[in-house]
Amino acid sequence: MKFSELGLSQDILDAITTHGYVEATPIQEKTIPLTLAGKDVIGQAQTGTGKTAAFGLPILEHIDLDNKNIQALIVSPTRELAIQTAEELKKLGHDKHVDVQVVFGGADIRRQIQNLKSHPQILVGTPGRLLDHINRKTVKIEHVKTLVLDEADEMLNMGFLEDIESIIKNTPAERQTLLFSATMPPAIKRIGVKFMTNPEHIQIEAKELTTDLVDQYFVRMRENEKFDTMTRIFDVQAPKLAIVFGRTKRRVEELARGLEARGYHASGLHGDLTQQMRSRVLAQFKSHEINILVATDVAARGLDVKDVSHVYNFDIPQDPESYVHRIGRTGRAGAEGVSVTFVSPNEMDYLRAVEDLTKKRMTALEPASLQDARVGKIKNAAGEVSKIVDAANAKEIQSEVDKLTAQYSSEQLAAALLSSVADLEKQNTPVEITRERPLPRRRGNGGGSRNSGGSRGGDRRRGNNGGGGYRGNRDNRSGNGDSRSSNGAGQRRESSRDGGSGSNGERRFGDYKRRDGRSTERRNNGGGAPRQRREFTVREKD
Repeated sequence: MKFSELGLSQDILDAITTHGYVEATPIQEKTIPLTLAGKDVIGQAQTGTGKTAAFGLPILEHIDLDNKNIQALIVSPTRELAIQTAEELKKLGHDKHVDVQVVFGGADIRRQIQNLKSHPQILVGTPGRLLDHINRKTVKIEHVKTLVLDEADEMLNMGFLEDIESIIKNTPAERQTLLFSATMPPAIKRIGVKFMTNPEHIQIEAKELTTDLVDQYFVRMRENEKFDTMTRIFDVQAPKLAIVFGRTKRRVEELARGLEARGYHASGLHGDLTQQMRSRVLAQFKSHEINILVATDVAARGLDVKDVSHVYNFDIPQDPESYVHRIGRTGRAGAEGVSVTFVSPNEMDYLRAVEDLTKKRMTALEPASLQDARVGKIKNAAGEVSKIVDAANAKEIQSEVDKLTAQYSSEQLAAALLSSVADLEKQNTPVEITRERPLPRRRGNGGGSRNSGGSRGGDRRRGNNGGGGYRGNRDNRSGNGDSRSSNGAGQRRESSRDGGSGSNGERRFGDYKRRDGRSTERRNNGGGAPRQRREFTVREKD
């Protein structure tokens, strides 16, 4: 549906056209008419589906420029999402001269107080900082007409529920409330019941979000093989702009350092960075100064960067909905994208849970060998050499050029340049990635293997005695328990595949052999000898 069919004024339609929007997304198509009509709305949709315009366009439509009070308040869980939301609203409201301000923690509150003296009609902020301003009387929200709670489930996960309720209680009883959330846990539903008036429910199914434009793959290997496997895939796939997701801040820092050590232009983004550092990293990523951003889920929430070609899940998310958020960073605006998820054997049930949610099977991807990676790196370097040659000014260095061409053949010089640009030696740089605490086992009734005939149902999160989960091997837990060294030497994959393939081309994995040669075979709990459980300890690195 086109925006012109949604009841928006010509001024707003002109702003939409200026910014290149043509057709409304599903959440915009369903939300905008209801919001224009003044109804409360609960929208269940992920980041990247166009929610900002879904609530922003009707808000801009209703803004009274003669009213100097805050007329719309948008509450966001993170600084990044708050900043991006404010920037988007400023762009859309530029022609109408709407004043939009943003407040968030980790920044100078005095400067924010000064900016608030411009009497913004729209205010975007994070819960904690909004409460600070409310308590200081530097923000007055008693005249708010529209309240938006964006990414409500994430705010709940971050412990902002009490702050949200405190903010809501400071707004007028007669107001319009819009709530957006990827999931609808009971606490979010209670907010709807307690603070909203006959809200209209809109749900964008996950299957509508994992678009066919994103090719989804998974690679199955041991935990201590992940880093080498990932970097070799980088060399083969040559991502233009990529986001790597890690589960913890420590993981993000170690991955970023490791990638830099191996010659990649990478940087990390997590909650412990100062706002200045976070802004600098994002600016470098958007300008392609770095082409690999390593981030936690919270830090990347709401991240909207054009041309992200690849998303790599170094750690599979514990919550399946987070997977949809992650891959939503790529495959945007009609562009194709690629996602690759790295899973160890004992994490396969989490992959099944993602597939159950998205209604789409991932395709198994064969790990690249060290030789494949070297060939890919040289091929990519050849493209860089062409740019260097085009930019070179031979006249300035002609005398040295003559000496070199007299001493070496053109093949030798080209090989030396290509080798220097490819920097193959860095492929073998040792990188140590600390082993994180394993995810808790997910279990379903009758198992969750692609090869088994058992049901995929049941409560995987809490587990039943139905068993069937894939335990994987535990050999790699011996030795240095606190860390795993990736030395780039091309570790041999120990798993053997059963050779079967599904209708969409995925490879299926059966039994595999451990380093000591014994078979590790899956068994149903219902028959055969009981499985011996080996006790082990995972030591965490300080």
